[in-house]
Amino acid sequence: MTDRHPEEQRDEGPLRAEEESKAPTAISRRRALTILGMVPAAAAIGQVPQTQTPVNPPATSHNPATTQTVGAPRGPRFFNKHEWATISMLVDYIIPRDERSGSATDAKVPEYIDFLLAEKDANVNEQVQMHGGLAWIDTESRKRFGKTFIAATNVQRRQILDDIAYPAKAKPEMSYGVAFFNRLRDRTASGFFSSAIGWQDLQYIGNVFNPAYDGCPPAALAKLGVSYDVMTTRIAPENK
Repeated sequence: MTDRHPEEQRDEGPLRAEEESKAPTAISRRRALTILGMVPAAAAIGQVPQTQTPVNPPATSHNPATTQTVGAPRGPRFFNKHEWATISMLVDYIIPRDERSGSATDAKVPEYIDFLLAEKDANVNEQVQMHGGLAWIDTESRKRFGKTFIAATNVQRRQILDDIAYPAKAKPEMSYGVAFFNRLRDRTASGFFSSAIGWQDLQYIGNVFNPAYDGCPPAALAKLGVSYDVMTTRIAPENK
């Protein structure tokens, strides 16, 4: 990492350096993104997640009991105020803004993570790990610099992130921080690349009507040994 701010670099960020995506195994998209929690970081530092207030259902025209105006912005439901500031800063270190696209916060990744963790069927282990991981990173910052992570300087924050962003080089005593950051990096990537900003970053052009589809390219048909003539279509015999 360098001394540049997240908005001044993209390719050198932890996500670009080492993405450790895991293949989803659940059926639904939501469950595929809700990965089973690793060893809770909270257990390592004696942190107990705060009791969460039951979340009211989202405001909709079909929910007359909701007092909130339909479509009005909502604050975080899972994170407290300090955690929200910390998670917002962390995701922008993972995917900063550059000349090609916006940052993770521009893509509303914190809102995405908050939504998943506030769901009534969210994985409890992951909830504990998220609260514990954010507490761990503040504890580490206080040990080193006498201040919370968000109160530290950019250089100081990068020193901590450099120690947990690269698992192969991390020291054993950083294992809980590594586990937390791995999970956060996965969540950040999932949220960013499933957003409109992420689609544009990948130059994804799917779901666009093509009025002049000409079928499979001839070169591909030849490679498969097939043709559009149903009566003469054959699978080319294997070369022996």
